[in-house]
Amino acid sequence: MNVVVVGAGTAGLACARVLVAGGAEVRVHERGRVVGGRLASKRIDDRYADLGAAYFVADDPDFAALAERWRTRGLARPWTDTLAVFPGEPATGPMRWAAPGGLRSLATDLAEGLDIRLGSELTTIPADADAVVLAMPGPQALRLDPPAAVAEVARAQVWEPVLAAVCTYRRRSWPEIHGAFVNDHPVLATIFDDGDRRGDAAPVLVAHSTAAFARPRLADPGAAAGALAAAVNEVLSLTDRPEIHMHRWTYASPAPGTPSFATDGRVWLAGDAFGRPRVQTAWLSGRAAARAILAGQSSER
Repeated sequence: MNVVVVGAGTAGLACARVLVAGGAEVRVHERGRVVGGRLASKRIDDRYADLGAAYFVADDPDFAALAERWRTRGLARPWTDTLAVFPGEPATGPMRWAAPGGLRSLATDLAEGLDIRLGSELTTIPADADAVVLAMPGPQALRLDPPAAVAEVARAQVWEPVLAAVCTYRRRSWPEIHGAFVNDHPVLATIFDDGDRRGDAAPVLVAHSTAAFARPRLADPGAAAGALAAAVNEVLSLTDRPEIHMHRWTYASPAPGTPSFATDGRVWLAGDAFGRPRVQTAWLSGRAAARAILAGQSSER
Protein backbone atom coordinates (compact mmCIF):
# COMPACT_ATOMS: atom_id res chain seq x y z
CA MET A 1 0.00 0.00 0.00
CA ASN A 2 1.22 3.46 -0.95
CA VAL A 3 0.22 6.30 1.41
CA VAL A 4 0.99 10.01 1.23
CA VAL A 5 0.86 12.00 4.46
CA VAL A 6 0.65 15.76 4.05
CA GLY A 7 2.00 17.59 7.09
CA ALA A 8 4.86 16.63 9.43
CA GLY A 9 3.38 17.84 12.68
CA THR A 10 2.48 15.51 15.53
CA ALA A 11 -0.54 13.97 13.77
CA GLY A 12 1.27 13.38 10.49
CA LEU A 13 4.36 11.89 12.10
CA ALA A 14 2.34 9.61 14.39
CA CYS A 15 0.29 8.47 11.40
CA ALA A 16 3.34 7.79 9.26
CA ARG A 17 5.10 5.78 11.98
CA VAL A 18 2.11 3.46 12.46
CA LEU A 19 1.68 3.02 8.72
CA VAL A 20 5.34 2.15 8.19
CA ALA A 21 5.23 -0.31 11.10
CA GLY A 22 2.20 -1.89 9.41
CA GLY A 23 4.09 -2.43 6.17
CA ALA A 24 2.83 0.52 4.12
CA GLU A 25 5.05 2.55 1.83
CA VAL A 26 4.78 6.10 3.15
CA ARG A 27 6.11 9.47 2.10
CA VAL A 28 5.48 12.62 4.09
CA HIS A 29 5.27 16.05 2.45
CA GLU A 30 5.96 19.06 4.65
CA ARG A 31 5.89 22.57 3.24
CA GLY A 32 8.08 23.95 6.03
CA ARG A 33 11.84 23.67 6.44
CA VAL A 34 11.59 21.52 9.58
CA VAL A 35 9.23 18.98 11.08
CA GLY A 36 7.06 19.67 14.10
CA GLY A 37 4.20 21.99 13.15
CA ARG A 38 3.10 23.64 16.38
CA LEU A 39 5.74 21.67 18.27
CA ALA A 40 7.85 24.65 17.34
CA SER A 41 11.17 25.71 18.84
CA LYS A 42 13.08 28.69 17.44
CA ARG A 43 16.79 29.21 17.95
CA ILE A 44 17.36 32.59 19.59
CA ASP A 45 20.70 33.61 21.11
CA ASP A 46 22.20 30.10 20.99
CA ARG A 47 19.23 28.37 22.62
CA TYR A 48 15.86 27.10 21.49
CA ALA A 49 12.69 28.74 22.79
CA ASP A 50 9.34 26.98 22.57
CA LEU A 51 6.99 29.34 20.75
CA GLY A 52 4.18 26.98 19.70
CA ALA A 53 2.73 24.42 22.08
CA ALA A 54 3.69 25.37 25.63
CA TYR A 55 3.80 21.81 27.00
CA PHE A 56 2.09 18.49 26.55
CA VAL A 57 -0.19 16.42 28.78
CA ALA A 58 -0.02 12.62 28.75
CA ASP A 59 -3.11 11.10 30.36
CA ASP A 60 -3.84 8.56 27.63
CA PRO A 61 -2.08 5.28 28.57
CA ASP A 62 -0.39 4.81 25.19
CA PHE A 63 0.74 8.41 24.90
CA ALA A 64 1.90 8.29 28.53
CA ALA A 65 4.03 5.27 27.62
CA LEU A 66 5.59 7.28 24.78
CA ALA A 67 6.23 10.17 27.18
CA GLU A 68 7.94 7.77 29.57
CA ARG A 69 10.18 6.47 26.79
CA TRP A 70 11.09 10.06 25.97
CA ARG A 71 11.82 10.65 29.66
CA THR A 72 14.17 7.69 29.98
CA ARG A 73 16.10 8.97 26.95
CA GLY A 74 16.32 12.50 28.35
CA LEU A 75 14.08 13.99 25.66
CA ALA A 76 11.18 14.99 27.91
CA ARG A 77 10.53 15.57 31.59
CA PRO A 78 7.55 16.13 33.88
CA TRP A 79 7.48 19.88 34.42
CA THR A 80 4.63 21.13 36.61
CA ASP A 81 1.03 20.49 37.57
CA THR A 82 0.47 24.05 38.82
CA LEU A 83 0.26 27.29 36.88
CA ALA A 84 -0.37 30.78 38.19
CA VAL A 85 -3.57 32.64 37.35
CA PHE A 86 -3.71 36.43 36.99
CA PRO A 87 -5.85 37.57 38.65
CA GLY A 88 -6.64 34.66 40.94
CA GLU A 89 -5.19 31.68 42.77
CA PRO A 90 -2.81 29.15 41.20
CA ALA A 91 -4.53 26.39 39.24
CA THR A 92 -3.55 22.76 39.78
CA GLY A 93 -4.27 20.30 36.99
CA PRO A 94 -2.64 17.43 35.11
CA MET A 95 1.12 17.13 34.93
CA ARG A 96 2.52 19.24 32.11
CA TRP A 97 5.56 17.85 30.34
CA ALA A 98 8.38 19.85 28.76
CA ALA A 99 11.41 19.02 26.61
CA PRO A 100 14.95 20.10 27.60
CA GLY A 101 15.87 20.36 23.90
CA GLY A 102 12.68 22.18 22.95
CA LEU A 103 9.41 20.50 22.02
CA ARG A 104 10.41 20.26 18.37
CA SER A 105 13.05 17.74 19.45
CA LEU A 106 10.18 15.33 20.11
CA ALA A 107 8.90 15.76 16.56
CA THR A 108 12.44 15.16 15.30
CA ASP A 109 12.44 11.92 17.25
CA LEU A 110 9.10 10.85 15.76
CA ALA A 111 10.43 11.66 12.28
CA GLU A 112 13.47 9.42 12.62
CA GLY A 113 13.67 6.96 9.73
CA LEU A 114 10.64 8.31 7.84
CA ASP A 115 10.68 9.45 4.21
CA ILE A 116 9.98 13.16 4.69
CA ARG A 117 10.14 15.72 1.89
CA LEU A 118 10.75 19.11 3.50
CA GLY A 119 9.94 22.31 1.61
CA SER A 120 7.39 20.32 -0.39
CA GLU A 121 4.05 22.12 -0.59
CA LEU A 122 1.29 20.20 -2.37
CA THR A 123 -1.58 22.06 -4.02
CA THR A 124 -3.75 19.08 -4.95
CA ILE A 125 -4.52 15.64 -3.56
CA PRO A 126 -1.85 13.25 -4.92
CA ALA A 127 -3.34 10.86 -7.47
CA ASP A 128 -0.56 8.28 -7.17
CA ALA A 129 -1.45 7.04 -3.68
CA ASP A 130 -3.83 4.43 -2.35
CA ALA A 131 -4.58 6.72 0.61
CA VAL A 132 -3.81 10.34 1.46
CA VAL A 133 -3.76 11.73 5.00
CA LEU A 134 -4.14 15.49 5.43
CA ALA A 135 -2.58 16.06 8.84
CA MET A 136 -3.32 19.75 9.17
CA PRO A 137 -5.99 22.26 10.21
CA GLY A 138 -9.18 22.01 8.18
CA PRO A 139 -8.83 25.48 6.58
CA GLN A 140 -5.42 24.47 5.22
CA ALA A 141 -6.74 21.13 4.00
CA LEU A 142 -9.39 22.93 1.94
CA ARG A 143 -6.63 24.43 -0.23
CA LEU A 144 -5.99 20.95 -1.62
CA ASP A 145 -9.64 20.59 -2.72
CA PRO A 146 -10.41 17.39 -0.77
CA PRO A 147 -13.49 15.26 -1.54
CA ALA A 148 -16.85 16.49 -0.29
CA ALA A 149 -17.06 14.29 2.82
CA VAL A 150 -13.70 15.55 4.06
CA ALA A 151 -14.26 19.14 2.94
CA GLU A 152 -17.50 19.31 4.92
CA VAL A 153 -15.71 18.42 8.15
CA ALA A 154 -12.80 20.74 7.34
CA ARG A 155 -15.17 23.69 6.80
CA ALA A 156 -16.88 23.01 10.11
CA GLN A 157 -13.66 23.33 12.12
CA VAL A 158 -13.27 26.56 14.08
CA TRP A 159 -9.73 27.80 14.70
CA GLU A 160 -8.42 30.77 16.68
CA PRO A 161 -5.17 32.64 15.90
CA VAL A 162 -2.41 33.55 18.34
CA LEU A 163 0.63 35.81 18.26
CA ALA A 164 3.61 34.48 20.21
CA ALA A 165 6.30 36.73 21.63
CA VAL A 166 9.65 35.38 22.84
CA CYS A 167 10.85 37.98 25.35
CA THR A 168 14.53 37.78 26.31
CA TYR A 169 15.53 39.83 29.38
CA ARG A 170 18.95 40.72 30.75
CA ARG A 171 18.20 38.88 33.98
CA ARG A 172 15.47 36.91 35.72
CA SER A 173 13.49 39.33 37.85
CA TRP A 174 9.95 37.96 37.82
CA PRO A 175 8.08 36.07 40.53
CA GLU A 176 8.75 32.34 40.78
CA ILE A 177 6.16 30.92 38.41
CA HIS A 178 6.29 28.13 35.85
CA GLY A 179 3.72 29.87 33.73
CA ALA A 180 0.44 31.67 34.02
CA PHE A 181 -3.03 31.97 32.57
CA VAL A 182 -4.05 35.61 32.24
CA ASN A 183 -7.79 36.18 32.56
CA ASP A 184 -9.84 38.94 30.99
CA HIS A 185 -6.87 40.76 29.49
CA PRO A 186 -7.29 42.53 26.13
CA VAL A 187 -3.83 41.48 24.87
CA LEU A 188 -2.39 38.60 26.85
CA ALA A 189 -3.66 35.02 27.31
CA THR A 190 -0.68 33.12 28.76
CA ILE A 191 2.91 33.61 29.91
CA PHE A 192 5.44 30.79 30.24
CA ASP A 193 8.88 30.83 31.83
CA ASP A 194 10.89 29.21 29.05
CA GLY A 195 14.03 28.99 31.17
CA ASP A 196 12.09 27.10 33.82
CA ARG A 197 10.38 24.65 31.48
CA ARG A 198 13.60 24.03 29.52
CA GLY A 199 15.56 23.71 32.77
CA ASP A 200 18.39 26.10 31.85
CA ALA A 201 17.16 29.14 33.84
CA ALA A 202 17.48 31.41 30.81
CA PRO A 203 15.85 34.84 31.33
CA VAL A 204 13.23 34.15 28.67
CA LEU A 205 9.46 34.45 28.83
CA VAL A 206 7.12 33.37 26.04
CA ALA A 207 3.79 35.14 25.82
CA HIS A 208 0.75 34.15 23.78
CA SER A 209 -1.84 36.74 22.84
CA THR A 210 -5.58 36.49 22.94
CA ALA A 211 -7.27 35.55 19.67
CA ALA A 212 -9.07 38.90 19.59
CA PHE A 213 -5.75 40.75 19.75
CA ALA A 214 -4.11 38.50 17.13
CA ARG A 215 -6.87 38.44 14.54
CA PRO A 216 -6.45 41.99 13.10
CA ARG A 217 -2.63 41.84 13.39
CA LEU A 218 -1.78 38.65 11.52
CA ALA A 219 -0.49 40.52 8.48
CA ASP A 220 2.18 42.31 10.52
CA PRO A 221 2.88 40.49 13.80
CA GLY A 222 6.07 42.48 14.37
CA ALA A 223 4.03 45.62 14.88
CA ALA A 224 2.37 43.98 17.90
CA ALA A 225 5.65 43.20 19.69
CA GLY A 226 5.66 46.29 21.89
CA ALA A 227 2.09 45.79 23.07
CA LEU A 228 2.67 42.13 23.98
CA ALA A 229 5.90 42.87 25.86
CA ALA A 230 4.23 45.77 27.68
CA ALA A 231 1.40 43.47 28.72
CA VAL A 232 3.88 40.91 30.08
CA ASN A 233 5.69 43.61 32.06
CA GLU A 234 2.40 44.95 33.38
CA VAL A 235 1.14 41.56 34.60
CA LEU A 236 4.47 40.56 36.20
CA SER A 237 5.42 44.07 37.42
CA LEU A 238 8.65 44.14 35.40
CA THR A 239 10.57 47.23 34.34
CA ASP A 240 13.31 45.79 32.08
CA ARG A 241 12.76 46.06 28.34
CA PRO A 242 13.24 42.71 26.62
CA GLU A 243 14.38 41.80 23.15
CA ILE A 244 11.33 40.45 21.34
CA HIS A 245 10.91 37.86 18.59
CA MET A 246 7.41 37.43 17.19
CA HIS A 247 5.68 34.50 15.52
CA ARG A 248 2.24 34.31 13.92
CA TRP A 249 0.00 31.25 14.36
CA THR A 250 -2.98 31.72 12.05
CA TYR A 251 -4.40 28.35 13.09
CA ALA A 252 -3.30 27.98 16.69
CA SER A 253 -6.16 26.53 18.65
CA PRO A 254 -9.17 24.54 17.40
CA ALA A 255 -12.54 24.18 19.02
CA PRO A 256 -12.86 20.61 20.38
CA GLY A 257 -14.39 18.13 17.94
CA THR A 258 -15.16 14.46 17.37
CA PRO A 259 -14.58 11.70 16.24
CA SER A 260 -10.89 10.83 15.71
CA PHE A 261 -10.65 11.74 12.00
CA ALA A 262 -12.70 12.32 8.85
CA THR A 263 -12.51 10.29 5.64
CA ASP A 264 -14.22 9.42 2.39
CA GLY A 265 -12.39 6.10 2.27
CA ARG A 266 -9.29 7.33 0.43
CA VAL A 267 -8.60 10.82 1.76
CA TRP A 268 -8.29 11.33 5.51
CA LEU A 269 -8.21 14.43 7.70
CA ALA A 270 -6.49 14.17 11.09
CA GLY A 271 -5.17 16.47 13.79
CA ASP A 272 -5.85 18.01 17.17
CA ALA A 273 -9.22 19.42 16.10
CA PHE A 274 -10.57 15.88 16.64
CA GLY A 275 -10.78 16.11 20.41
CA ARG A 276 -9.44 18.50 23.03
CA PRO A 277 -6.76 20.76 21.48
CA ARG A 278 -3.69 18.96 22.76
CA VAL A 279 -0.47 17.46 21.42
CA GLN A 280 -1.78 14.14 22.69
CA THR A 281 -4.98 14.54 20.66
CA ALA A 282 -3.01 15.10 17.46
CA TRP A 283 -0.94 11.97 18.14
CA LEU A 284 -4.05 9.88 18.86
CA SER A 285 -5.83 11.20 15.75
CA GLY A 286 -2.90 10.42 13.46
CA ARG A 287 -2.54 6.95 14.95
CA ALA A 288 -6.28 6.26 14.63
CA ALA A 289 -6.27 7.25 10.95
CA ALA A 290 -3.28 4.99 10.28
CA ARG A 291 -4.87 2.05 12.04
CA ALA A 292 -8.09 2.51 10.07
CA ILE A 293 -6.15 2.63 6.79
CA LEU A 294 -4.28 -0.55 7.65
CA ALA A 295 -7.49 -2.26 8.78
CA GLY A 296 -9.13 -1.33 5.49
CA GLN A 297 -6.23 -2.81 3.57
CA SER A 298 -6.47 -6.05 5.53
CA SER A 299 -10.22 -6.36 4.92
CA GLU A 300 -9.66 -6.04 1.16
CA ARG A 301 -7.27 -8.96 0.98
